[in-house]
Amino acid sequence: MKILVINCGSSSLKYQLLDMDDESLLAKGLCERIGIDGHLKHQPQNGKPTFDEDVAMPTHTEAIAAVLDKLTSAEYGVVADMSEIGAVGHRVVHGGEKFAASVVIDDAVMAAIEECVPLAPLHNPANITGINACKAVMGDVPQVAVFDTAFHQTMPGKAYMYAIPYEYYTDLKVRRYGFHGTSHRYVSGQAAKLMGRPIGELKLISCHMGNGSSICAIDGGKCVDTSMGFTPIAGLPMGTRCGDIDVSIPDYLCQNTGKDVTTITNELNKKSGVLGVSGVGSDFRDLTKAAGEGNERAALALDMFAYAVAKTVGAYAAAMNGVDGIIFTAGVGENDARMRAEICKYLTYLGAELCPGCNAKKGEDRFISKADSKVKLMVIPTNEELVIARDTKALVEG
Repeated sequence: MKILVINCGSSSLKYQLLDMDDESLLAKGLCERIGIDGHLKHQPQNGKPTFDEDVAMPTHTEAIAAVLDKLTSAEYGVVADMSEIGAVGHRVVHGGEKFAASVVIDDAVMAAIEECVPLAPLHNPANITGINACKAVMGDVPQVAVFDTAFHQTMPGKAYMYAIPYEYYTDLKVRRYGFHGTSHRYVSGQAAKLMGRPIGELKLISCHMGNGSSICAIDGGKCVDTSMGFTPIAGLPMGTRCGDIDVSIPDYLCQNTGKDVTTITNELNKKSGVLGVSGVGSDFRDLTKAAGEGNERAALALDMFAYAVAKTVGAYAAAMNGVDGIIFTAGVGENDARMRAEICKYLTYLGAELCPGCNAKKGEDRFISKADSKVKLMVIPTNEELVIARDTKALVEG
């Protein structure tokens, strides 16, 4: 079965087409500037040329049509026609408390995703748009929703509840939800394979570190805590998000700057994190370069990030009463050996001993800890699209 995986944003659409007989990637691409002018970069994996040109995309429907045109074209295509695409898997950011697993999309599921819009006003509407666009172009081809939040639905109340009036939870659903669930689920499964042990007997900490970052405590294959909260702004300082701060700060800033709460919230989401501290940017490569040239604010931003990761790892080791393995994944986690080393300096008390030579190497799933390290340190490249495709295949065939 060939499955199209869609990750839809407000003005963008990322996609991959996978052949699930051998889980191989057939093509991937990105539609940008949807609703403005439109641009499509389509990359076949069969030796055919890349298509990288402007294409009119007034709505996501035209974007989906353009993707399908390239997937089936003689010059750029990887399938003969649309009938070869057996299903579509959609990344949906927020499923609230309604979904603890992926589901085949029907009218009831669409209504539930709509109900979660207030919880993810920037993401769920775009996800809904992508689902509707696929339906308009592809008709009755089965579609599946895979939720970022679903993996975290196994958290106990002591982990997901906030100490606020209880009716805010019962009436408005204010609680910790967590995100990056598909990534944490994938890498924890790969870690168990790498360690040669059943995931049911492992205590793992997954560090998804990129422009958006979160950490997840996984006990026996189930999430028991995670650093992102009611929204993805919580937890670690990130590329542009502030992470955990005193809840009185936004009110103080409003009173002393004359800015309204919407403006301050936007700054905490888009102008804070390592960007806000450093003044250099949100890309950790730029910060590392600037720090190496003597930029003290860039160095401080990097130190703050490493410190926050290490503190959270320590908290989750306590929450699980131990840890067997620590995983680094996503853009920074997979590629920034220096940042991994800085974090691991804090973790020797756990029995986590970094192997500098192993840490410097590139590659796929691998250990970066010393052979006798009590706690195994691993780098595992994430593959959220494969998780979505696997869930889609299982649901459609089952």
